[in-house]
Amino acid sequence: MENCGVVLCTLALLVFCFFISVKGKASFEDDLLSLAATYNYKDALEKSILFFEGQRSGKLPASQRITWRGDSALSDGKPEGVNLVGGYYDAGDNVKFVWPMSFSMCLLSWAAIEYRHEISSANQLEHLRDAIRWGTDFILKAHTSPTTLYTQVGDGNSDHQCWERPEDMDTSRALYKITSNSPGSEVAAEAAAALAAASIVFKGVDSKYSSKLLSQSQSLFDCANKYRGSYQGSCPFYCSYSGYQDELLWAAGWLYKASGNKNYLTYVTSNKGWSQVVSEFSWDNKFVGVQTLLAKEFYGGNKDLEKYKNDIESFVCAVMPGSSSVQIRTTPGGLLYTRDGSNLQYVTTVTMALLIHSKTLSAAQSGGVQCGSAKFSASQIRAFAKTQVDYILGNNPMKRSYMVGFGSKYPTQLHHRGASIPSIRVLPNKVGCNEGQSRYYSSTKPNPNTHVGALVGGPNSNDQFNDLRSEYSHLEPTTYMNAAFVGSVAAFLAENNDNFNLQLSKLNIKKSTKNVAWM
Repeated sequence: MENCGVVLCTLALLVFCFFISVKGKASFEDDLLSLAATYNYKDALEKSILFFEGQRSGKLPASQRITWRGDSALSDGKPEGVNLVGGYYDAGDNVKFVWPMSFSMCLLSWAAIEYRHEISSANQLEHLRDAIRWGTDFILKAHTSPTTLYTQVGDGNSDHQCWERPEDMDTSRALYKITSNSPGSEVAAEAAAALAAASIVFKGVDSKYSSKLLSQSQSLFDCANKYRGSYQGSCPFYCSYSGYQDELLWAAGWLYKASGNKNYLTYVTSNKGWSQVVSEFSWDNKFVGVQTLLAKEFYGGNKDLEKYKNDIESFVCAVMPGSSSVQIRTTPGGLLYTRDGSNLQYVTTVTMALLIHSKTLSAAQSGGVQCGSAKFSASQIRAFAKTQVDYILGNNPMKRSYMVGFGSKYPTQLHHRGASIPSIRVLPNKVGCNEGQSRYYSSTKPNPNTHVGALVGGPNSNDQFNDLRSEYSHLEPTTYMNAAFVGSVAAFLAENNDNFNLQLSKLNIKKSTKNVAWM
């Protein structure tokens, strides 16, 4: 144990030197304290997963832990004779979008695969599987024929004009779908990726369900690949519609992981020219996910995938402070800042990718990533990713958590219909659009329901944050933001806190304990 403590202390000092080299400022004490400061990651993980129960649509199960929610949207799909009850509301609204929902389920499954032991040790694996299954069950329902996938339930325009609880919802539940005549390769392939990844999660738990997921995934991929075309549906939050090549590669990569079928490996190898160097990872741009996934295969011995390995290294160089080719800058407080529209969605996905790739580099005993004159080791990449997780949890200029219910200071005016109106169990009378708008949306009071675990869009580019319900780009949660954070925070569950704390005490460094648990 003593040798372990020495190693951890030495690592901390090396990481500190890295930060001094890239920041060129700050005192030894401040930077080492910042690196040493850690949070209750188990609590953050539990709450990140719990959030999904507050987003559930449909008939809630007896095991439901978010008790301020009730059954909702029990007739979804009826106009066309299909059962589309269930799934998740995308964000603070009451619309169900299959594309980002599938991305969320894929990220949750990836976390369950990559950090299975850590999540199991935190007694959260069953809850995580439940969260995944609630989403994949809906995707299976939405795939009503080999060439038909329902992609959206609810009209975004009418929904956004109305402030109602899901339980009271009377806005349009219009249905949108893709077919062979009206394709949407992005959505079909994303759904395929989600089902393939989930099939791995359930393989040793429910083999029948796992096989069903894999079979439907293959069907969706075949449809997306055969009937190629860009999706023409509506788009939640910011989207760039980066084309469907990234989703096709993403789905094929996961299908290879799930099935071992080398035809999918041949597919990603033959189409490696599609891979692009990008600086973001989001629900409509999967290139970084593809590259992170396939770089592991490269380091496992498949040198035909070198293009993906090179591209993920270029991504690392685009986001690491101190890189000569950095593209995504940080706020003065150190948060990666891509754009104003729900910026934390990009922070959480980038962080998850960095952590998984650093794990790959460590396992391969790689020398790291060369970015011009700067070189970043796996431990340095991980250390930077940790600063992003810790910023979200409270180590930031505002000294607040950006996760509802975590820490002593967190957002209270979440831009979320269900959370901002008293529970139907407390106020059983219907709350209509106008009353919801005037009485609850416009209220300056904290939400009556605490949507525990919800990540908000986060601060602006200057680290400033106003807890105002109307500022939706900073206060609205999304399923994909939380899904990526599950995979980010899980990476730090196994840190040896006690030994590192001992080394800090030997260095006689003072410790601030406000809202922080120390290693």
